Amino acid sequence: MKVVRRPAKSVRLGVALAVAGALVVPALASADGGKVTGKITFDGTPPAPTKIKLDADPICAAAHSGPLDSEEVVVSNGAVKNVFVRVTEGLGDKKFPAPTEPAVIDQHGCQYIPHVVGVQVGQPLKFTTSDQTLHNVHGMPKKNSQFNFAMPKFVKQKDTTFTTPEVMVAVKCDVHPWMNGWVGVVDNPFFAVSGADGTYTIQNLPPGDYTIEAWQEKLGTQSQQVTIGDKESKTVGFTFKAGA
Repeated sequence: MKVVRRPAKSVRLGVALAVAGALVVPALASADGGKVTGKITFDGTPPAPTKIKLDADPICAAAHSGPLDSEEVVVSNGAVKNVFVRVTEGLGDKKFPAPTEPAVIDQHGCQYIPHVVGVQVGQPLKFTTSDQTLHNVHGMPKKNSQFNFAMPKFVKQKDTTFTTPEVMVAVKCDVHPWMNGWVGVVDNPFFAVSGADGTYTIQNLPPGDYTIEAWQEKLGTQSQQVTIGDKESKTVGFTFKAGA
């Protein structure tokens, strides 16, 4: 009679756990994936920025040679800055681990720098201050928990995290009402913010069909579809129009 030897119970359990673990390992951005690049442009005459007087706080006023320009719509040579670009469809139920490296918003010259930032759910968001005056950071999410903490000049850092995707979360300073910024909270690493030249790049995107969305706080949102192959690079540009 042939004798069949079964693995010990502990070995079988270890194999089962390993297999189960393999099923729940989070998906990672592919180093061999594709890339989406593009430029955000403005068609027509852009709105003139609002001039912000800083006389209410001499420390803020001393940080600038004159009034501040509002950052609601920043256009230079036809390029639009501070547009939040992200993948909204095409990733399915893939899960992506949150970075441990924090995103950072500095309070400098009584402005939020950068004006727009993106984070993943669970990624730390660090608020710092370079100013020698009192600020408070008042986050006003609708899906996440609100936060509001004072940052006098001797408090140089405050951290927070988000538990739910939300695009976008408004942030303001109740001490200096002209200070405002935006945080895009997403559940994947495929997002970017356009620079002063209007360009953005989303890298390491796994092959697939995707919807790319561009958000601007006053000009609204636009979206386009794109198909990305292995190590393929595609260009997706967006144009916002005056009066649209």
